[in-house]
Amino acid sequence: MKRIVSDKAPAALGPYVQAVDTGSTVYCSGQLGLDPATGVLPEGVVEQTHQSLKNLQAVLAEAGLTLDDVVKTTVFVQDLGDFAAVNEVYAQYFHNYPARSCVQIAALPKGALVEIECIAVRG
Repeated sequence: MKRIVSDKAPAALGPYVQAVDTGSTVYCSGQLGLDPATGVLPEGVVEQTHQSLKNLQAVLAEAGLTLDDVVKTTVFVQDLGDFAAVNEVYAQYFHNYPARSCVQIAALPKGALVEIECIAVRG
């Protein structure tokens, strides 16, 4: 098992790594929409969703994978009223849609509006 850490994605905010690679499967921790260079959240759910997915791309790239290798995502939103906006952005990043769950939660770290985690598989 290998721990994956990319300097092109925000550092973990707690005692965890950005992803764990088991050889055949990569489990990515949830990515907020934090700008990896500044640590700042952009304004609005659309911008945060774009950055969250870019952060996932960076973590996956560190493991030699892309979003095309993702088989499952979980999307956490602060407000399900943002569901359509998140979907619109999300659809721009995936060519083959993976399985997905989307849930509304009470709060996210740093006051984020969205967080996305994924599982990717080689081959």
